Amino acid sequence: MNGKHIFAAALAVAVASGCASNSKDISTQYVSPLQYKDYECDSLAMEMSRVSRRVGELQASIDKNAKQDKVATGVGLVLFWPALFFIDGDTPEAAEYARLKGEFEAMQTAANQKKCSIDVQQG
Repeated sequence: MNGKHIFAAALAVAVASGCASNSKDISTQYVSPLQYKDYECDSLAMEMSRVSRRVGELQASIDKNAKQDKVATGVGLVLFWPALFFIDGDTPEAAEYARLKGEFEAMQTAANQKKCSIDVQQG
């Protein structure tokens, strides 16, 4: 490998690591179900529905951002290297998404412990 190939490979790795993640690749943040111990089943169902809607909104935005980053990376590596400056990486939405996924799981756990019959799907 000559110097140009090594530089190109290093640049590709650096750029790819800065790309935004797809929503499916974002780990769930742990949230304790204890914070929902005083919620009644109806309150849990309403809160789970609210969180589920927000997770869906964030998921769409995160996936759109990841797609845009991948396009900018492809254009930058193949055609026009200044396009690499438009790669955003993960946004604060990704952190909110991880936290809300954790909250949803904590509410599911609390609902199961209370034997609530709630049919709300995450995102």
